[in-house]
Amino acid sequence: MEEVYCVIDLKSFYASCECADRGLDIFSTPLVVADPERTENTIVMSATPYLKERYGVPNVCRVRELPKIEGLIMAQPRMAYYIEMSAKVVSIFLDYVDESDLHVYSIDESFLRLTPYLKMYKCTAEQLVERIQKQIKAELGLTATSGISYNMFMAKICLDNEGKKKPPYRATWTKEDVQKKLWKIRPITKIWGISSGLERRLAKLGIRSVEGLAKASPKALKKELGVIGLQLKELANGIDEANISEKYVPVETSLSQGQTLYRDYDLKGARLILRELIDDLCFRLRYQQSKAGLVSVAYIYSKACDIPGFSRQCSLDIPTDDNETLYKAALGLVKKFAVEGPIRGLYVGFGKIRPYDDQQQLSLFESPDEVSERRKLYLAMDKVMDRYGRNSVLRASSLTKDSTTRERHSMIGGHKA
Repeated sequence: MEEVYCVIDLKSFYASCECADRGLDIFSTPLVVADPERTENTIVMSATPYLKERYGVPNVCRVRELPKIEGLIMAQPRMAYYIEMSAKVVSIFLDYVDESDLHVYSIDESFLRLTPYLKMYKCTAEQLVERIQKQIKAELGLTATSGISYNMFMAKICLDNEGKKKPPYRATWTKEDVQKKLWKIRPITKIWGISSGLERRLAKLGIRSVEGLAKASPKALKKELGVIGLQLKELANGIDEANISEKYVPVETSLSQGQTLYRDYDLKGARLILRELIDDLCFRLRYQQSKAGLVSVAYIYSKACDIPGFSRQCSLDIPTDDNETLYKAALGLVKKFAVEGPIRGLYVGFGKIRPYDDQQQLSLFESPDEVSERRKLYLAMDKVMDRYGRNSVLRASSLTKDSTTRERHSMIGGHKA
């Protein structure tokens, strides 16, 4: 039996959630999801199809770029609510397919392998997807769009170029559509996975279309792009051998966290934010019972000045989950590369993460007893925060005007929960 996949996307997800909660129609309501308490430079997270189609509001814009129309609703982002709605959608998917045949790609988009279920449900792929769409609409008030094809890549391209466009928000592409539809897509960056950087590198080879990529010399593609060049050629020919059941496990993982600040900070104030971000990452590191062997720091300066930002990293001699050790490593990078100036954003990352083991390498520069006692303290604090919330145990510095940790802990994805 030929494989059948579909990808289901929730149309204007955040805006649709807000409309569903208010009993409004996304196709006739001027609503955007954006924090009204922030400045006009705030990013609009989502806009209804009504605003997109009637006023040309793009997928990504700022509040200042919105049309000045009467009745425009600006909804406060509610990330916890959106995550709850997404979980309910996934629960509906699991009414129809096994977990092994489901890949949640993002908060509003998922891939489903339909192959084993068509015979069981005694229906076509289109009929099964229609049932799922109707259930999502009936139970949650959300409009689901879909692309159906014989592999995941073709299903995604079908969704983006046809399924999302018009009712019934469902489309199917077959192998015959590779030449009829896939090769005709312009520009080439509309193809899933091809960035503007890849577009420029392909242009150096004279490749400016999907059809040109499909017919390009494998030798030339490999020389210019390496293995990815051959993979792109296969995709351009509608070939994708990805198996939804084979879950990707990264060889090396990392943790990162950052913040765009609401005002300019000096180096002293930014050092406090650095400390708080390190504390947050160490909590996550211990929660997953891991140690980090690398620390990275990036500072971004205000656009009002000409100071270039920096992004640097350093490896540790001994992997650790200790707040003090990791903070000192990060602070060392700051002292070496940061300059005095208005700082508007900073980011911290941990790399070379590995799980706990039974062995502990001792340092020549610290007392083992001191390290052990500090670790017991942090583990005790972790338990309190895990039970009573992240703001239940804080440093005294969190009460100062430069601190952002209490507000950040009440947010999800940088927005109010």
